[in-house]
Amino acid sequence: MPMTDLELSQAIEDVLVARNLRNMRAAQAALTPGYYLRAANYLKGISGAVIIGTGFPVDDTFETDGPVGAIALYDTLKALGADPWLACAPPLSVALAQDYQVLELRAPDLAAAKIEAAENIAALKPAAIISIERPGLTEDGCYYNMRGENITARCGFFDPYMQAAGCPTIAIGDGGNEIGMGNIAREISELDINVAVTRCDELLVADVSNWGAYGLISFLGLWAGSDLLAALSPPAILDYLSKKGSVDGVTRKNTTTEDGLPASEGYSVIEELQQLTASRSSHSPD
Repeated sequence: MPMTDLELSQAIEDVLVARNLRNMRAAQAALTPGYYLRAANYLKGISGAVIIGTGFPVDDTFETDGPVGAIALYDTLKALGADPWLACAPPLSVALAQDYQVLELRAPDLAAAKIEAAENIAALKPAAIISIERPGLTEDGCYYNMRGENITARCGFFDPYMQAAGCPTIAIGDGGNEIGMGNIAREISELDINVAVTRCDELLVADVSNWGAYGLISFLGLWAGSDLLAALSPPAILDYLSKKGSVDGVTRKNTTTEDGLPASEGYSVIEELQQLTASRSSHSPD
């Protein structure tokens, strides 16, 4: 008997934290099972604009975790008929602008960012807003990386988009300092991280945030009757970003890796997700 959508979601959720690189099993335990299914339902049959915020600064450039998943989801949603936009700050926004629709996060402070977000939301009228590995504001109003370094000056502000959305919001994180972790801030307060307080409608966790996008794409492909995961090429996206100046967020080196892991690790995750979705026939979500 095939798995139900809820059972599939729980299996996906287990796969995506199986390595437990940054204690995301603790975050998973704080979430109500079925969060990938619930988030994917927001995107099922979606049309119109979808804003995807990404980009985590490392030194004077950007890390590979986040943009890979954001591009994969952008391409998937575009193929399904939506109108995706990538929201990011320089230098990532500049790197992507020739090939993607980009909303540049230019506001110099939070007050200006709230105005910027309101204007862009009013113009695009998004059907959903997604954050993938975006720094989240902490209680002191600043952004911090996993080393505890204050990176506010280089971040840009995406939190106001989530707060003023007027549509479903989804956030993906892998450490606790990302947008969306405010949903479980108390439960993960013991982690060695400056916990973000910004909330979202549905929080997704994964060992590498890029992989969370693949979890969403698993359901979108299942419902579309097509293996959309097969169209993904993390090595190609990593190579594209590397040529634009990206670095690995863990090693801080310009390599085609994500969080210290080779591209083959992401491919292994995709294969595991393909096996799960192939094990059951497509049907409407529960």
